[in-house]
Amino acid sequence: MRPAAKSVFALLSTFLCLLALPLVAAPAGQPRIVKLTIHDTIQPITADYLQRGIDEAARQHATAVLISLGTPGGLLESTRAMVQSIENSPVPVIVFISPSGSRAGSAGFFLLEAADIAAMAPGTNAGAAHPIVEGRQLDPVLKQKIENDAAAFLRSFTTRRGRNVEAAEDAIRNSKSYSDEESLKLKLIDLVSPDDASLLAALDNREIHRFNGSTETLHLRNASIATILPSVRERLLSKLANPDIAVFLLVLGGLLIYLEFNVPGTVVPGSIGTLFVLLGLFGLNLLPVRHTAVALLIAALVLIVLEAKFSSHGALALAGIAALVFGLATLVDAPIPELRVHIATAAAAGISFGAISFGLAWIALRARRGKILTGPQAMIGASAIVRTPLAPTGQVEIRGELWQARLTGPSSLPPGTSVPAGASVIVKSIDGLTLIVQPQPPGHALPE
Repeated sequence: MRPAAKSVFALLSTFLCLLALPLVAAPAGQPRIVKLTIHDTIQPITADYLQRGIDEAARQHATAVLISLGTPGGLLESTRAMVQSIENSPVPVIVFISPSGSRAGSAGFFLLEAADIAAMAPGTNAGAAHPIVEGRQLDPVLKQKIENDAAAFLRSFTTRRGRNVEAAEDAIRNSKSYSDEESLKLKLIDLVSPDDASLLAALDNREIHRFNGSTETLHLRNASIATILPSVRERLLSKLANPDIAVFLLVLGGLLIYLEFNVPGTVVPGSIGTLFVLLGLFGLNLLPVRHTAVALLIAALVLIVLEAKFSSHGALALAGIAALVFGLATLVDAPIPELRVHIATAAAAGISFGAISFGLAWIALRARRGKILTGPQAMIGASAIVRTPLAPTGQVEIRGELWQARLTGPSSLPPGTSVPAGASVIVKSIDGLTLIVQPQPPGHALPE
């Protein structure tokens, strides 16, 4: 073999060996676990993240999906979507409330009970899943309908999972919350484990019954865990779904747009403000928004603008700011405090927006009214000093300039008299480049 051919053969051999290294390094048949971390409120972005993780686990032919859960709860519609993803998952789903100190409140309890394997770390709790409709006084019939619907939803998968239906329903109807030991004793979960490694070791060779009725044995010994983190898009959208951040963007964007209207041509404030408003509206679109609160916000803006145009000694401005604060505080109709606009945020944003926008409107109004203070028209009503006798024409000095002037007015001077140099006159109007003036009111001495 020629030297050149030997070199090419050696390079190809080395390249093929490098390609084969991952295959040699990975033990044949080693179990693979895809891990998701949900330590946030339950909302549409969380549901998307869960579905993406399950799809990725199916693509990798993973043995199971492990969900580390810690949540105060969230939106019911997103919870339904996540439960559906767990039920239809081609890969067994393990929901593990961890680490110690975490909880699965409200919506998180539904996810725990829907899993193929439900587990909790020591010192965790779950439950308190009573449905809440914030800001409304429900009549008994409607309240019972909502409770029955949530209870039926929970029963639809708790029964199939072979768990304690009565104890699970208690979490809805009586807002019961259970510790890890109580949950295990009441058969709401399958086991208690301190960490992921201990959990997987305890589940090795365990037979589980899938939601579709099939039976499967878990082989998790020496399993490798691949963690799938939220994407940049999911992290960004999760931040936007925070109602405090959404309101802050909306208010700041509105101020920048208002500034653009008052100082046209700057471009930058208007562009950035439009972007902020769109981002804020997008975030609020992911949350349940109360329409009466939107009406309050519109009314607040109208009142603030009216105060700038028609002085009411601050009454309209105060009413507008009050409507703005109350509208922001009640804007998001969410079942848990973490998904609602906090009072401190609403008060700070509302008062700041009201005060700044009113101030800008007042300055703009004064500027529009002050335009007449420049140019020749600004001299009307002002006093001028006579420099050459007015009989009836002559020159006057006003604001350091000499102008031609002509006398006029109801009090005509006797023949042969004039307004002498040094006297004061009042500018009544302007005729081209000639000022029409009158002598000072009675009391000003004229020569005889």
